[in-house]
Amino acid sequence: MTSITVHRQAFQINDLNLWYGDHHALKSINFPINKKEVTAIIGPSGCGKSTFIKTLNLMINYVPNVKMTGEINYNGQNILNDKTDLVDLRKNVGMVFQKGNVFPQSIFDNVAYGPRIHGIKRKVHLEEMVTKALIDVALWDEVKDRLHSPALGLSGGQQQRLCIARALATKPDVLLMDEPTSALDPISTLKIEELILELKEKYTIVIVTHNMQQASRVSDKTAFFLMGELIELDDTAKIFSRPSDQRTEDYITGRFG
Repeated sequence: MTSITVHRQAFQINDLNLWYGDHHALKSINFPINKKEVTAIIGPSGCGKSTFIKTLNLMINYVPNVKMTGEINYNGQNILNDKTDLVDLRKNVGMVFQKGNVFPQSIFDNVAYGPRIHGIKRKVHLEEMVTKALIDVALWDEVKDRLHSPALGLSGGQQQRLCIARALATKPDVLLMDEPTSALDPISTLKIEELILELKEKYTIVIVTHNMQQASRVSDKTAFFLMGELIELDDTAKIFSRPSDQRTEDYITGRFG
């Protein structure tokens, strides 16, 4: 019988180093990311959080003078090679940014953007995918009567949920979120956090956040980065109650950062 390898990890990062020119921005990162869990990445500004999350779908390749060594294994395959299909990778590993970067198009066309790029043309299929994505982000009831109105007419919180819907429409495995609520009011932030907890039933989620309370509320695992190093990675409850490293404790108790 042929044995089939089942990967519990969505990602396994081994000895990842990254340089911007001469600046060593990520230093020997070893980091497993489990499937269908929320992993939060915390740390002070400039510690490498956003740099790291952008390596997971190689969006970092858009930055000039970047050099990487080591391995980023996604579902058991190292994506740090010239043969990686970047379009396919970014279909499977979606990303949501700090500010809801909606396109100056209709609500429908924003969500249909990804499926169209990947060759879905039939109107009935697009309508199914758009509807499902909007339902998944709890936005359908709010926008179903104005799908062909400009997306820029939505509130900030609605725009961010629309961007999440746009990422989900391509049916990814993984959702990367870089400070997804930092520009939102408390009520919109709560909606996004509730959404994250629902989405982890279907998706692997990695979230960068400055908000310590948010990390403790939504994540299963928390990673603490400092000056380009992964200082500590553990169950969120342990990180926030009894961290192993004094630097982690100093950061989460507000002594620096």
